[in-house]
Amino acid sequence: MFEPLSYVWQYLVQGFGLFIAYVFAGILLYLLLRRLHSWKITVALLVMFLGVSVFFYVPNGLPRAFEYPFFLKTYGPSAGPVLPFANVWEFLKNFNNFERVGDIARNPLDIPPPIERSEAEVVKIELVTKEVIAEMAPGVTFNYWTFNGTVPGPFLRVKEGDMVELTLKNDRTSLHAHNIDLHAVNGPGGGASATNVNPGESKTFRFKAMNPGIYVYHCAHGNVPSHMTHGLYGLILVEPKGGLPKVDKEFYVMQSEFYSAGALGRQGLQLFDAQAMLDGKPQYIVFNGRTGALAENMNAEVGETVRIYVGNGGVNLISSFHVIGEIFDRVYREGDLVSSPAKSVQTTLVPAGGAAMVEFKVDYPGNYVLVDHALSRVDRGVWGVLHVTGKADSTVFDGVIESGGGH
Repeated sequence: MFEPLSYVWQYLVQGFGLFIAYVFAGILLYLLLRRLHSWKITVALLVMFLGVSVFFYVPNGLPRAFEYPFFLKTYGPSAGPVLPFANVWEFLKNFNNFERVGDIARNPLDIPPPIERSEAEVVKIELVTKEVIAEMAPGVTFNYWTFNGTVPGPFLRVKEGDMVELTLKNDRTSLHAHNIDLHAVNGPGGGASATNVNPGESKTFRFKAMNPGIYVYHCAHGNVPSHMTHGLYGLILVEPKGGLPKVDKEFYVMQSEFYSAGALGRQGLQLFDAQAMLDGKPQYIVFNGRTGALAENMNAEVGETVRIYVGNGGVNLISSFHVIGEIFDRVYREGDLVSSPAKSVQTTLVPAGGAAMVEFKVDYPGNYVLVDHALSRVDRGVWGVLHVTGKADSTVFDGVIESGGGH
């Protein structure tokens, strides 16, 4: 019961702290005035104090429709990112029904193989939105909203010209409605308007994969950034008709932001901070859903060609994607697989809600650290390691390697 109590405790402290402060201020004022003045003056001053308090406190401190943060005003086309207290009650009531996921991170190796066929087909895809509990870091727990139980969701792979039949199911344990917007779709809402599903519901729609590229998909149910910053996003690759150049290794990496009311590293279940999201100040910035998600599971051999599909779930920051100690031989910027790639690139920008494809040959053994080169973000969790083994070539690099090197 400790976790849900810690969740609601922040509401109690932040929501009613001002009210409690006014009550105690009134009591203190009364005691002081009774010692110095007559009861008539005391009553008059207390009435004045209460009038001023109500004048300032009611429009600025009382819960409006019992929402948190109080009085957060937004001007988007859908509901704002405030969290109704009714949702908190439902969350606490259903806390034991949420699945506890041992590892929320999507394995960067979990990518379907290249498509060998030359003809277009009907491709059936099924995704499940599910709200779960998992750790962002040891002892730091979040209520994640997921596609198929991980962050990011599955890597989807189709071919230019394919007809995609996508079924979206919302798990019955979810507390919120969800949908899916695929940036690879030409159609209203990217599919979102056809896939609004309440808990326990399922809907199907079809679209033709007309444009080759690497695209983001995400939940677009209002409030869209609130759903995305809980983990509802992934990548879909539409391979060009001629296919992609062959490489030895492919990896799936997606950067994202998480906004918690608790400070960086605070233990326990973390409360979503809508104000921090609007201000663009995340506590955690990570690859593949949590801190340390890419520390051990990316490996290559000297001489191999590596391809990384890099996505940015956002919702605020641009990623300056960089691999320390490597130069990208080819960069397909902003997911563009039609134009000729840029060459010999050190760092590439991946916009919020965008993607890129980078390729490079590994020439020397060692550990190559993946970062967002806005490097203060590394301390918030956005890093990974490509482990390269094989024979060292002194004509490529010659030096005594010590631990702790890099940027």
